[in-house]
Amino acid sequence: MQTAEETIDVAVPVRTAYDQWTQFESFPNFMSGVESVAQLDDRTNHWVANVGGAKREFNTEIIEQRPHERIAWRSTDGETHAGAVTFTPLKSGATRVWVRFEWAPETFTDKAGAVLGFDNMQVRVDLRHFKDFIEARGTETVTWRGEVH
Repeated sequence: MQTAEETIDVAVPVRTAYDQWTQFESFPNFMSGVESVAQLDDRTNHWVANVGGAKREFNTEIIEQRPHERIAWRSTDGETHAGAVTFTPLKSGATRVWVRFEWAPETFTDKAGAVLGFDNMQVRVDLRHFKDFIEARGTETVTWRGEVH
């Protein structure tokens, strides 16, 4: 398994950052390669992505969700991956967002990208896009208060 970890501070309160992150259908606004995410129910999302020119579809299951703190997921079909995002309030009123993503590279292109660090760079870029997106808005697009244990 390959792992990428990145952290970024965003100049919005933890509630705003968390609430926006739980709007999975908005991911194409700040995650390159993600064409769409459809939330099928409180725990399941269907993803369509274009990674290195290859279209991929898969489902993920949210395995843990604690409002304003943490979201963790794993794939249930297709791509083998899992991850977590944590949200930490900072004294300044901003939020530290930490992402950990694990996956099993399957194709030669996937393996080469992992070895060259492209995946870490992509996670870093996508977090920067999330920061720009949420700070420009100043508020989340919608809120959701669900919990998954």
